[in-house]
Amino acid sequence: MADPMPEIKHIAIRSIARKALDWPARILFPPVCAGCRRHVSQPGVLCGACWPKLRLLERPWCPVMGTPFTHHMGDGFLSAEAIADPPPFERARAAVAYSGVARQMVQGLKYQDRTDLAPWMARWMLRAGAELIAEADVVVPVPLHWRRFFRRQFNQSAELARAVSQLGGLPFAPSAIRRVKLTRQQVGLERHEREENVRAAFRVPGEAEIEIAGRRVLLIDDVYTTGATVRAVTKALKKGGAGAVDVLTFARVLPGDFRADESATI
Repeated sequence: MADPMPEIKHIAIRSIARKALDWPARILFPPVCAGCRRHVSQPGVLCGACWPKLRLLERPWCPVMGTPFTHHMGDGFLSAEAIADPPPFERARAAVAYSGVARQMVQGLKYQDRTDLAPWMARWMLRAGAELIAEADVVVPVPLHWRRFFRRQFNQSAELARAVSQLGGLPFAPSAIRRVKLTRQQVGLERHEREENVRAAFRVPGEAEIEIAGRRVLLIDDVYTTGATVRAVTKALKKGGAGAVDVLTFARVLPGDFRADESATI
């Protein structure tokens, strides 16, 4: 029987070397809290002050909208929202409620170029959307119009989608759908104004139809506010040949919490 000690020593040496190489980066760029930017022990974690301010969305929830219930209502019980206004997508899930530190993280990613937050936010999304990811065929982000992308240089939804696809082992199709109309910012718009703003704003280009044809698409965005944007994108995806669409976001504005001045998807 071969002596395992040389291999064990080799693994230990590699581990020590890896940690030694990490030290300069940790000194120059010490890990900070994903919410308030206080120094923390490792990247992507929240400090003791911010963690209690994060509300993770947990079961029981509406099987369609993912809206949490205060108590278990029975299998298959739908929320009033799902019954009164059935969405074009199959299911929606979100990792956290859009308040407190979650709002800070979304705004940091979107407006402060904190793309380093995307992989950590995606890990919480995987937890909330495990059933969606298990059945998905391809991951597609909500697109930005090219003019807005040119100004910002990145799409926050694509950053989250890329991380979700990598962590979930799914194909990533960032060009499967385009925003063909330069819409107004959704911030400050009422519900009906948001719906009108994104009407006919998206289209699946002919060359991309093969990427989604007959497939179950996992649509990724940063925040679900009224659902106007993901509803419009879902309709365009289905028109382009998608078999079904599920929606997974990092945060969700819960019913009753919506205000027209919310920072939401654009």
